[in-house]
Amino acid sequence: MAASIIDVAKRAKVSTATVSRALRGLPNVSEVTRERVLRAAEELSYAISPHASSLASGRTGTIGVVLPFVNRWFYSQVLSGIDSVLRANDLDLLLYNLGDARVHERFFARMPLRRRVDALIVLNLPLSAAESDALVSMEVPVAVLGTRVPGCWHVSIDNAQGATTAVRHLINLGHRRIGMITGALGDPRGFTTPIVREHAYRSVLAEAGIPYEPDLEAPGNFGIEEGASAMARLLSLPDPPTAVFAESDLMAFGALRTLTRMGLRAPDDVSVIGFDDHETAELLNLTTIAQPVTHQGELLARQILDALSGASEEPAEVVVPTRLVVRGTTGAARVASPRTSRDHPQLPDRPEGAGHPDRPGHPDRAAEPPAPRDGTAYDRLPDQHTRTTAR
Repeated sequence: MAASIIDVAKRAKVSTATVSRALRGLPNVSEVTRERVLRAAEELSYAISPHASSLASGRTGTIGVVLPFVNRWFYSQVLSGIDSVLRANDLDLLLYNLGDARVHERFFARMPLRRRVDALIVLNLPLSAAESDALVSMEVPVAVLGTRVPGCWHVSIDNAQGATTAVRHLINLGHRRIGMITGALGDPRGFTTPIVREHAYRSVLAEAGIPYEPDLEAPGNFGIEEGASAMARLLSLPDPPTAVFAESDLMAFGALRTLTRMGLRAPDDVSVIGFDDHETAELLNLTTIAQPVTHQGELLARQILDALSGASEEPAEVVVPTRLVVRGTTGAARVASPRTSRDHPQLPDRPEGAGHPDRPGHPDRAAEPPAPRDGTAYDRLPDQHTRTTAR
């Protein structure tokens, strides 16, 4: 079997991106590293493909984007960010939708974008080790949203931290019976985002001494209708939750609709917090965890531009921060907790720092301001606490 770029990278003990740049004569590769790569390629009888050697000239002028859904808000927003950067640089976008398991399998068996694109962007796609290797073997720069792939550029948010902030916000308001509307936990394709957020939810409950109850979790599959059904299921419990964390704003929208149809209100009857800061969230006065979705697409596109120009020598990883935006759907629990505040201490909305007095939770830190109900966002950064008006 002919040697691949992955084999050369292993022999030279460098990344596949460095192998590609070294063999194409691009800058930002030291002469020592270039010689080591050339020697490894010669020992393995590896020859770079004509397509890969022409990348520096941008012969195709096209960037491929592979994603699992095209009809979901999150992905359309990421695509918008990618497209804006590519168009500004006279590059075209070629979209490939892996809408179901059969299409997913066929894509990696045939790799139809090979020799058609100068680079590839992959959006939140669960990948096996073999599929990750297949992407790298295309010998073009690859940027990945969410899932980390060795040798590829990467952009993500800290999903665990965002979910932790959401649940801690509800606990700090006095809620002890907190439900969760989950994403697609049983999806056979293996999406990790709902799993990470669910684990954070359970961890924060344990941290606060609140017993975990499986009945307080209901599947919402990241949709409005499913979110509405999940909220109805939670409210039908003999002892329903006083607060609910929805893993996405769309599911939170459905939850709010169910409350309205049952003659209930948020937060008077049930507090609701979402995740995303969808453009409709402000209209519905939804408290949420904001993530800059379009900006993540812009970052991915810029990583690809840097890779193609040789400005980025090694694949970079960017973790984009989230923030708590407090609006009108969360409020103090109406029923007093059976335990004292000493039993359930206030939890910081962000993970505690390593003993720094400016970190949330430190005993010498000044008291946090009360949670606003006027559409105000609190940016809780590691070393500062600022208050800005949400747009």
